[in-house]
Amino acid sequence: MTVSAAARYLQQQIQPVYGDGEAAAISSLVIEHITGLEKTDRALSKDLTVTTIQAAEIEKLIPRLLAHEPVQYVLGESWFCGLRFSVNPHVLIPRPETEELVEWIISNCKFPVSELGILDIGTGSGCIAITLKRRIRKATVSGCDISPGAIETAIHNAAKLGTDVQFRQLDILDEAQWQHLPGFDIIVSNPPYIPVSDKQEMEPNVLEWEPHTALF
Repeated sequence: MTVSAAARYLQQQIQPVYGDGEAAAISSLVIEHITGLEKTDRALSKDLTVTTIQAAEIEKLIPRLLAHEPVQYVLGESWFCGLRFSVNPHVLIPRPETEELVEWIISNCKFPVSELGILDIGTGSGCIAITLKRRIRKATVSGCDISPGAIETAIHNAAKLGTDVQFRQLDILDEAQWQHLPGFDIIVSNPPYIPVSDKQEMEPNVLEWEPHTALF
């Protein structure tokens, strides 16, 4: 089976759940992840075939996608500000809108920066803190989260991306725990913002899979 045929097959299998456009986008992400070929490479090499192992991997992922599991969790990764982050159900999937928050912080910093302390509250995957540290290298960046699973994921991402960010598990609403935090000049957060009353209006791939402590 050619790579393009595999992409069409996957799209057809998940189309009843996701519709044409989203199914095509998900199929493209999965094929790129499994084959290592970006969309332009696949377009230029239409005769390339998938291996038996790759075809088996595609088949294995289909039931998870049909169960509304987000493709980012299925693949174990999500892109944010040009960086590939590991994600899992312990952390919220990074949103494009949050990239705007990171860019806004950077645009409001006066360069060159000599000293700057940044705290990311509810860090999740660590995408905000890690991206800020990579873009503002002289800054001292810390992240905290109430979830031990999130902190473990953030530490993994920092190590994978070669970034020196300190992560701590703590409840920011407990003032007694503030003493464990360093000094800082900027506080950034993408906190839970969805009212519980909106649950019934949410898509199942969000409601049934992403951590409720990060959503509500």
